[in-house]
Amino acid sequence: MTDVETLSFFLAGEAQTIEFGEDLALALKAGDCVALSGDLGAGKSTLARALIRAVADDADIDVPSPTFTLVQAYDLRLPVAHFDLYRLGDASELDELGFDEALSSGICLVEWPEMAEGLLPRDRIVLKLEHEGAGRRATISAPAAAIARIRRVLAIREFLTLHGYAHAKRRFLTGDASMRAYERITTETGETLILMDWPRRPDGPAVLDGKPYPKVAHIAEDAYPFVAISEYLLGIGLVAPKVLAVDYEQGILLIDNLGTDGVLDDEGRPIADRYRESVVALAFLHGHPMQQDLPLKDGHIHHVPDFDPVAMKMEARLILDWYLPWKRGAQPSEEERQDYLAIWDGLIAELSGAETNLLLRDFHSPNIIWRPEEAGMRRVGLIDFQDAMIGPTAYDLASIVQDARVDIPKPLADQMMVDYLTLRRALGSFDEPAFLKAWAIMAAQRNCKLAGLWVRLKERDGKPQYLKHMPRTLRHLSVALAHDALAPLRDWCARAGIELPES
Repeated sequence: MTDVETLSFFLAGEAQTIEFGEDLALALKAGDCVALSGDLGAGKSTLARALIRAVADDADIDVPSPTFTLVQAYDLRLPVAHFDLYRLGDASELDELGFDEALSSGICLVEWPEMAEGLLPRDRIVLKLEHEGAGRRATISAPAAAIARIRRVLAIREFLTLHGYAHAKRRFLTGDASMRAYERITTETGETLILMDWPRRPDGPAVLDGKPYPKVAHIAEDAYPFVAISEYLLGIGLVAPKVLAVDYEQGILLIDNLGTDGVLDDEGRPIADRYRESVVALAFLHGHPMQQDLPLKDGHIHHVPDFDPVAMKMEARLILDWYLPWKRGAQPSEEERQDYLAIWDGLIAELSGAETNLLLRDFHSPNIIWRPEEAGMRRVGLIDFQDAMIGPTAYDLASIVQDARVDIPKPLADQMMVDYLTLRRALGSFDEPAFLKAWAIMAAQRNCKLAGLWVRLKERDGKPQYLKHMPRTLRHLSVALAHDALAPLRDWCARAGIELPES
């Protein structure tokens, strides 16, 4: 192996070996080969069994020793193949066991790796367990990138210990389209919490005026915005996760678990009363005076950024930069680009008098938790708001009415619009025609962004699954373009050959 780093630490006994095996499961990804070595009784099988059960999220799953079968496969969230090569007759038999195939789609745990030393991947993770006093010493040698992942899960364990959750169970919960990952934490008393793993990332390439995309589009790069927005929402009576502990430097947050229910049924269809109550919560938020500077307990003040023209155009440009080249197989012409950007200059100017307030930015089904034990709008829990800005209130209504992830039946979408507008009129000082024009512009901006984003996630980030949302995004764009104010953009799309369904 090249670029190898080594990590060594003490495991006090079987319980700590099991805990480390469970934590190690969170550090692994498809393509990882873990070579487990050590004397008999050193804990190899104990660690492997704990790791497999953690990936399965099932403490009772049967994990037999593969001593006689040589390999035991588990079809899990992350497929695992557990090899024991002690009885391997010849190293060449590894191919017959399906090692390469298993490694291509999941992880391989290999006990007695020395029996096939020359055939294992050079970039494997070598984990050696040795007896030391009443416990054992774990020594890991692996490429720097793999060691970094393992150091990260160990740092999170230290964070939990520091804040009173030393032996909490950790399980993978989800990743999202960003670089964040989430764990479900079960405390020793049975309480369930959520851990947000949000390490700082180096700046990417400059995309505008020497700035990377996150800085232009005001994407949160540390935990301060999440904590500040959470405290603000809780302070005005809405429901958001309370932050129980945070390490701003490392980007680790422990937060309340608001529940597992969402606004969709078991078939992935919208539940009308849950969507409608979400709109009530949104109207309630927009009925509060705007607050842009949010103080935190440590003296830090989070200044909520403005959804400024540069950010709006930068996002809207994604349809030019990613969607059109993908659809056509060629870049748009310079004339097309300039015409498109000029149209957006005009549309953004139309927003100069639009009502503004806190804009949650991704107010749609994945980020709404339904809390049936509560009443009224307190049944609506809000998450994933760290990228919030100050901008046209119409943006978030467009986000939920035109949910990017699910088809909303037109009668329900229309009713949600009526619910919101009725509530806002009741609060007074509401310019409905101006709001509806802002709604159309913001809906168009969001869907131009999404059309490009789905392609970028596929082409750049290797996440093709998001393309399934493209037909819905284009339908939503067609609806937005029906407003008279969007006629220039509607005509440009027709000239560019962007095929939109009838609105």
